[in-house]
Amino acid sequence: MTSTAPNRPGAPEQQTVETPAGDARITWHLAKRPRLVLAAGHGAGGGIEARDLQALAAALPALGVTVALVEQPWRVAGKKLAPAPKTLDTGWRALWPALERPGQPIVAGGRSAGARVACRTAGELGAHAVLALSFPLHPPGRPEKSRAAELLESGVPTLVVQGGNDPFGRPAEYPGGPYELLEVPGADHGFAVAKRAPISQEDALGILTKGVAVWLKTLGE
Repeated sequence: MTSTAPNRPGAPEQQTVETPAGDARITWHLAKRPRLVLAAGHGAGGGIEARDLQALAAALPALGVTVALVEQPWRVAGKKLAPAPKTLDTGWRALWPALERPGQPIVAGGRSAGARVACRTAGELGAHAVLALSFPLHPPGRPEKSRAAELLESGVPTLVVQGGNDPFGRPAEYPGGPYELLEVPGADHGFAVAKRAPISQEDALGILTKGVAVWLKTLGE
C-alpha cells in the first residue's frame, strides 16, 4: 500500500511506499509551479540528511523543481549496512510509480550508491535524465575496480557532480563519455571542504546547487 503523495507546497511531507525489499519512504519538497521532479536517493553510509541532498531540497523548489528524497527500505528499517546492489535496484524500481506526477518528467538522482542505482535503472524506468552526486567511480585506492560502465550506460543526459578531493574518484580520473562533469574544488566524498580548501563550505554547496539548477534548466530547452 502507498500513502497519498502531497499536492500542496509547504513543509516537507513523507510518503511510505511498499516494495519487495521492504517499506521505502519519500520526503517531498514541492515546487509551487513544478516542471519536473528530481528523485534523489542516499548513499550506503548515510541517509537523506546528507548535506548535498538537503542543499538541493532547499534550493530547487523555488526554481520549479520538486525534490523527492528517497530512503531505501534498509534505511527505513534502521539497518546499518546497505544490501547488495540488486536489492537496492529492486526497491528503487518498485517505488518509481509513486514518483510520477502528471506532466512532470522525473530526473533520477542520488549520491554515491544512490547515484549508481539511478544510472543502472534510468533507461528501463524512462528517467528523463540522471544526476550523479559523488559517483563512486572506484573504491578508495582501487582505481582498477572501475564502475565507469554504469555511468557510461545510463542512456540519458547525465550530470556528475564530484568533489575535487573525492577518494572514490577525482574529476581527472573520469573517462570521456556522454555526460557532463561539474567539479566542486577541494570537496571530499560528502562535499565537505577543509579549512585549507580554496573555497568555503557555503561556497562549495553554492557551486553544487547552482550548477545543478543550470543543468536542470537546460533539460527543458
